[in-house]
Amino acid sequence: MESATNTNPSSGGVTNEGLVRVMGVRALSLGIVNMIVGAGIFVLPGRIAELLGPAAIIAYFICSVAVALVFLCFAEAGSRVTRSGGTYAYIEDAFGPYPGFLSSVLLWFGWGILSNAAVAIAFAELIAIAWPPMGEVVPRSILLISLFSLLAWVNIRGVKWGVRITTFNTYGKLIPLFLLAIFGAFFVEWDNLVIETMPSLASLGAGTLMLVFAFGGGELALNAGGEVKNPSRTVPLSLFYGISLVFVLYLAIQGVAQGVMGPDLLDNMEAPLVATAERAWGGWARTFMLIGAGISIFGVTSGHVLNHPRAVFASARDGLLPRVLASVHPTYHTPHVAVVFSAGLACAFALTGAFKMLAIVSSGSLLLLYLGCSLAVLKLRRMNPNPEGPVFTVPGGPTVPIASSLVVLWLLSNMTQAEFMGLGTLLVVSSIGYLVMRRLK
Repeated sequence: MESATNTNPSSGGVTNEGLVRVMGVRALSLGIVNMIVGAGIFVLPGRIAELLGPAAIIAYFICSVAVALVFLCFAEAGSRVTRSGGTYAYIEDAFGPYPGFLSSVLLWFGWGILSNAAVAIAFAELIAIAWPPMGEVVPRSILLISLFSLLAWVNIRGVKWGVRITTFNTYGKLIPLFLLAIFGAFFVEWDNLVIETMPSLASLGAGTLMLVFAFGGGELALNAGGEVKNPSRTVPLSLFYGISLVFVLYLAIQGVAQGVMGPDLLDNMEAPLVATAERAWGGWARTFMLIGAGISIFGVTSGHVLNHPRAVFASARDGLLPRVLASVHPTYHTPHVAVVFSAGLACAFALTGAFKMLAIVSSGSLLLLYLGCSLAVLKLRRMNPNPEGPVFTVPGGPTVPIASSLVVLWLLSNMTQAEFMGLGTLLVVSSIGYLVMRRLK
């Protein structure tokens, strides 16, 4: 299948998909950072401290190993399969149409649409903190509809416009976080970071699971694989730069929050970074961090609207969704119908306000996609042991993909019954949809 949809990976022109390769290492790296650093980091320090206290740093290091294994698999798969679709394209090329169809639904709907809707709900709730009338149904609905309409319009105008707004949002959200990490260190009381008792293995597992969800989403920037210049080089480098930056930032933020607040961090679970900044710098810092949180959540939403339509486009291109969703705009060379479809569906779910339900199903979908990508690397190697052109290959033979698969299975084993039920329902409905589409064909 790959040969039918790919062009020269290093080409900077229009691909056989009708898309334009304009994204380099800088743009893709920032896209990865933007997709990861969202609302989670603004509440994460309090949640992980509640579980592990000062020992939270141990969970960060465990998580760094787990996520590194998974993203090494993404780096190799992304350099071997250069068409749009991201994880769906890797799994479909490796295992065929049915696993490809399930992964496409998990990607564009289970993780994509639902997580985008959940993030948009968080954005509206954040604005309601500063302006209470936004908590009412009508103003909130107007905000959400306007938000998705604006982002859809920007991304239809061209991937460069989408990349520009994503780049702006990424810088905007990182500035307050880096300021807190750097200058907040001067207010740290180091006794607050002393690990007096080691947590249990179960607590470490729960903490690592929470952190993996917080680090999730960076792979979604790879959905625009058909618009990436020289994927065999750009994808691995971008993943390395993006993930490394996030690891360092998250670890520094956790240390500052816990070092400044100490036990009081547990009394500020809803907005721990806002409380940390306020204690370190004074009352003005509260507003500063609230604005930073707003930019962060808006940035993730804009990144979703940029990346998720590419998964819808790829699925429609391969006949897994109606062909009209694979349409490319004659002027802007963007998947405009897929953009409108994705933004409209995400907006509809956001209007329900069911944040918890959306988060549960999207989290399980992400883990299954991680598992599928790890296994796909092994299959892609066997299918094409000597690929043409430059390809990034993870060293160590099958060690990394196997280890990555085991880590994901361990994380899946920590899911709650509600998460399993929601995820199972999505897979059953998707399987029925696959059978219906085959009969229609």
